[in-house]
Amino acid sequence: MLFKLLALCLFTFLIYIPIAEARIRHYKWEVKYEYKSPDCYKKLVITINGKSPGPTILAQEGDTVIVEVTNKLLLENLAIHWHGIRQIGTPWSDGTEGVTQCPVVPGDTFKYEFKVDRAGTYLYHAHYGMQRESGLYGSIRVSVPDNFTEPFAYDYDRSIILTDWYHKSTYEQATGLSSIPFVWVGEPQSLLIQGKGKFNCSSASLTADTCNTSNPECSPYAIIIIPGKTYRLRVASLTALSALSFQIEAHNMTVVEADGHYVEPFVVKNLFIYSGETYSVLIKADQDPSRNYWMTTNVVGRPPNTTQGLGFLNYYPNHPRRSPPTAPPAGPIWNDTAPRLAQSLAIKAHHDFIVTPPTTSDRAIVFLNTQNRINGYVHWSVNNVSFTLPHTPYLIALKNKLHHVFNQTPPPEGYDSVNYDIYNVSKNPNATTSNAIYRLGFNTTVDIILQNANTMNVNNSETHPWHLHGHDFWVLGYGDGKFDLNKDPKKYNLVNPIMKNTVPLHPYGWTALRFKADNPGAWLFHCHIEAHFYLGMGVVFEEGIDKVGKLPSSIMGCGETRGVGRP
Repeated sequence: MLFKLLALCLFTFLIYIPIAEARIRHYKWEVKYEYKSPDCYKKLVITINGKSPGPTILAQEGDTVIVEVTNKLLLENLAIHWHGIRQIGTPWSDGTEGVTQCPVVPGDTFKYEFKVDRAGTYLYHAHYGMQRESGLYGSIRVSVPDNFTEPFAYDYDRSIILTDWYHKSTYEQATGLSSIPFVWVGEPQSLLIQGKGKFNCSSASLTADTCNTSNPECSPYAIIIIPGKTYRLRVASLTALSALSFQIEAHNMTVVEADGHYVEPFVVKNLFIYSGETYSVLIKADQDPSRNYWMTTNVVGRPPNTTQGLGFLNYYPNHPRRSPPTAPPAGPIWNDTAPRLAQSLAIKAHHDFIVTPPTTSDRAIVFLNTQNRINGYVHWSVNNVSFTLPHTPYLIALKNKLHHVFNQTPPPEGYDSVNYDIYNVSKNPNATTSNAIYRLGFNTTVDIILQNANTMNVNNSETHPWHLHGHDFWVLGYGDGKFDLNKDPKKYNLVNPIMKNTVPLHPYGWTALRFKADNPGAWLFHCHIEAHFYLGMGVVFEEGIDKVGKLPSSIMGCGETRGVGRP
């Protein structure tokens, strides 16, 4: 009898062994304008709970994140996108105004709720107008499940976001972009490392009240490290315009993760990074510990009219504001595309974490990226169509069969590749606008070929970082020149392609992607350069809309849903 009782107690104990369960991570944010001096120049900055960058969201794979956002911008609407989070089952929380929700109006509180289904390095940022470049952004760090071992070892984990910074407001920039004559936004005034940079206040007639290099808000950002330790540094870019190179003086970086996927490790001295991308690199604190070292970031792909972004790698116990005894290392040659293409080609899936792509696709769509004119106004276009958002968000319109609220004519799936000259200014730069979308068969495999071309300026082709919402895609290949639909697919990497959510399209080149249309919803695919998307460089994919659950009323209140949802 005693044996039976002991056995019963042991069985009961085993049943109640605590198992790690998914948790709810709850955040409450107030978003408002405040005067800040991130690069020593005082201007209005959008802050979250008083900070820019905003708070880092920390979660573990499988957790649910709830963010209650109160819009205190007074005169502006708001939407926040969770960049890299696929929103499986919650397409209404993607945070894309005009696509998945109506904007949050001043004074309202909106609740985003979603599951973080995969460990990795992600971002959040504004997705209304051009607000992102006003300071509304931050990091999402999702840790691996308990008892899971990553394919690399490190002692400490750190995150930084690289951005560029303009002194003009987004209103001034948008007005210039929407004017005749066209007024381009120009090059940024500064480059920021984790929200800190240094503008040369003496370069303009500015008073100390406006620009003060002794302001502690713009002291260089420092990462404190302990000699002998290995650090995982999560590096992300949310630039409005610039492609960047990031480097750490006297230290190599081993790339181990890209957009939440493990990479077959490779070593770089310069990490090329494009807006919307995230990487993890390993650095070893193995240099002379009696001094600090420079972290620098430089513009590439455009004439370097913006000074370097500077930060410190601070070897403990040196003072974190102690400048290195050397000059900051120069970045790579700004217009040399070869090393940038080489890095893109070097990024492969880690050999233990390969997700094999389907060997063939059901559909191939070619997107020609061009700069155009429409009624005298400058636009960016895809296949000669410049994208515009409807007044009623696509997700709501599609779910409720409101077919009249956007154009039902399918947009083009290619261009005249035989006759179009990608190396010269188009003889006919005119284009059209449309809010039509691409409807994808649910669970089908789709290939996207991004094709670059000359702009409306002679001998100029720009770098375009393209970001896909709601999915990761396999990066099948890159190439120079015009994509050949008959020959180039034979060169695709179907063995160990990396999966990403953001990818560069290099000047005068092509990039080939493949993804499964397996996430019900309406998803934006667009150039992550703020001014380019504002000027029409994007498309929307619809897939499995009949499988989307009941839409929350909180995403409504605009267009055909005016008066529905939020009061």
